[in-house]
Parts: sequence; C-alpha cells; structure tokens
Amino acid sequence: MARVVSGSLPGFGRETAMNVGKTLFAQLMDFLPWTTFARYVARYSGDKGVRTLNCAEQFRVMAFAQLTYRESLRDIETCLSAQADKLYHMGFREPVRRSTLADANESRDWRIWADFAQRLIIQARALYEAEDLGLELSNTVYALDSTTIDLCLSLFPWAHFRSTKAAVKMHTLLDLKGSIPSFIHVSDGKLHDVHALDLLPLEPGAIYVMDRGYVDFGRLHVLHLAGAFFVTRAKSNMNFHRVYSAKTDRSTGLICDQTIALDGHYSKKDYPNYLRRVRFKDPESGKTFVFLTNQMTLPAASICALYKSRWQVELFFKWIKQHLRIKRFFGTSENAVKTQIWIAVSVYFLVAIIKKRLNLDASLYTLLQILSVTLFERMPIQQAFPGNANRTTEGEQCNQLNLFTI
Repeated sequence: MARVVSGSLPGFGRETAMNVGKTLFAQLMDFLPWTTFARYVARYSGDKGVRTLNCAEQFRVMAFAQLTYRESLRDIETCLSAQADKLYHMGFREPVRRSTLADANESRDWRIWADFAQRLIIQARALYEAEDLGLELSNTVYALDSTTIDLCLSLFPWAHFRSTKAAVKMHTLLDLKGSIPSFIHVSDGKLHDVHALDLLPLEPGAIYVMDRGYVDFGRLHVLHLAGAFFVTRAKSNMNFHRVYSAKTDRSTGLICDQTIALDGHYSKKDYPNYLRRVRFKDPESGKTFVFLTNQMTLPAASICALYKSRWQVELFFKWIKQHLRIKRFFGTSENAVKTQIWIAVSVYFLVAIIKKRLNLDASLYTLLQILSVTLFERMPIQQAFPGNANRTTEGEQCNQLNLFTI
C-alpha cells in the first residue's frame, strides 16, 4: 500500500484513495517529522541495544494513550491487545507489553521527547502566525506562567516541593496567536517562577505579559535591555515617586497613567530607567488593578487589555490538565514523568498542526473527542471530521474551553 510522505497533507483526491485501509491513528502519525525524530533518537542513543519497542514505537504507544485517555500501563496493554490484528498497520512490530513500556519510559532519555516537542512547536507556530490577536498590535505577545502538577511524596521523592508534598512545575511561555506555547520548561515544584525569566529566549520587540510573581527588577531590566517589553502587576509595597501623569478618561475605568521612578535602594539600582504605572478599575467586578510596564507609547487601555489576555495561559493549563494524561503517571522516576509530560505536549501540538493543515472547522476539544473513539477506524482522515456538524455547541462548552475554538 502506498504511503503518504511524512509531514505531507492528505487531500481529497488521489491521496485520499491512498489512505483507504489505513487506520486514522496511522494517518495521524504520518504528519510527524520522523526523519527529524530519528536524529534526536541518535543524539541521545535512544535505540542503542534495543530489541523490542524502539523509540518510534514508544512514542506511538504513549501518543495512543494520550489520544484515548488511558489511565495505566495495564489499560494501554489491554486496549492494544484487543486490536492485535491492527497493530502492524499502526506501526507496531509486535504486541506491546506493559513491562517493556515501563522499562522504556524509565531508561530512555526524556530529552528525546523534549527536543521533538520543540520541533513541533516551530511547526505549529508557523501555521498560526497569521492568527488575529484582536489587539491591533504588530508585536508578538507572550503570556508567561507556570502550573503545578501535584504528586505523591512517597512515590516521587525526587520532585521536591514541600515537606509533605511532591510536585513538578511546567513553566510555559504562550504565544497568544493561536495559543501555541513557544517555550516550556519542566522543573521540580520548588523552582520559583521568577527563575523562569533566566531561561527565556528573549525576542526584541515582543511583549511579555506576566503576573506579579515575576516582578524582579534586575531580571525585568535584562528584558528591557534586550529590547523587549513587559506588562505585569505592581506589588502593593513598591517604593516609587511620580515623574509625570498623562490625562485619562475615568469613565473608561482608567484612574491614572503615570511615568514613575523607583526609590528603593536595591530596586533603583536594579532598574534605573523610568517605568509606566497604570491604575485601572474594572467596571464589571469593581476591582482595582495596578499595572507596571516599560511600554511607554501604547494607549493605557491597550496595556489593560494586554494583561487581560494573560488569562489565556491559565485556560491552556486547565485544558491540558483536563484533556491530556498528565495527572496520572505511568512511572515514578523523574525520567518517566518528564517523558510522559513531553509526549503529552507533543500530542497537543500534533492535533493543533492537523487542525490547521486540514483546515478543520472544529475546536481542539472536539477533535480530541472524535479521535478518542475513531483511531482504529479505516477511513480517510477528513471523513472523521465532516466540518460544522462536529463543532461543539454552546451548551456543550464550558468557559475554560472557549479559547480552543481556534
């Protein structure tokens, strides 16, 4: 049977006929850059001495577990063994044993999957770069935040967090065009959020939106010197004096728009330049917010709108925790946990890439729901997503999923 070239786009004509007889799972896997994947495997000697379940098969198994919501190694083994006649056409040379998968997750370097996910990030961002942010800005806008994945201390003693609790953190820089992460770092739970600023690849002209947990004037000044902008919330005990006040229309909720200088001994030394302080009262909730930025030219209302857009990274975290398997882990070692997290992230990017390449008129939530029950079906992939008929209705959506109707 003819194969679709890796990474190519199946169409509705001759290539659709080529996919007749292939499972949907096999067609999904054809979108992945396997040649690039092989380079990462070779870089970390992932297949050295391997006789069964090579790295490519390991990825397929773990991706299958993500797409079908498997909860354990036994669950994976049972489900795949029930479809033994289709395993070869899904890319498996022999039946998958849970002990073999457990050993692979424990021993094969998690950086294989991290590097592969970074490659998929590049592909996904290229596909979504034309998305409209809705703020009439030419700048790239990123939202920075982290989420904590709680673990059992007795099973995961390496994941330091608190004296009675273990956890890992996923620090994420989200490109707000298309809600595609551009940077992800997985650490133990004790790493403070502000240290993620040291790891970011800074992009001149970009705007980084973050909460006040990232306020460290020395680090923010490094960002400023790199030619980038930041929007964050000011801490209540910030020591400063006003240099200039711009006029504001209080009917819009804007209370003040000030240029300020820091007065604290260390803060003034760490950030010697002027900053902009915008005070805003939300007319809906009645809450008052004080924003801090080095962006001096945008309207004050745009600064408020930029910070409001930061909520998209919170929605991203809620979404992946609800729809990907990163709350129950198939292994307890650091390598096994990071392997599962990075493959889960890769599956998210894969579905986002397929949505864009096939121009599917459905949310990522809808795509995952359909794929979870059709992976073993033999049909052209477009037939599984017949367009508007599969879009989630308003009654089926909850607030944290609205972001993903992209």
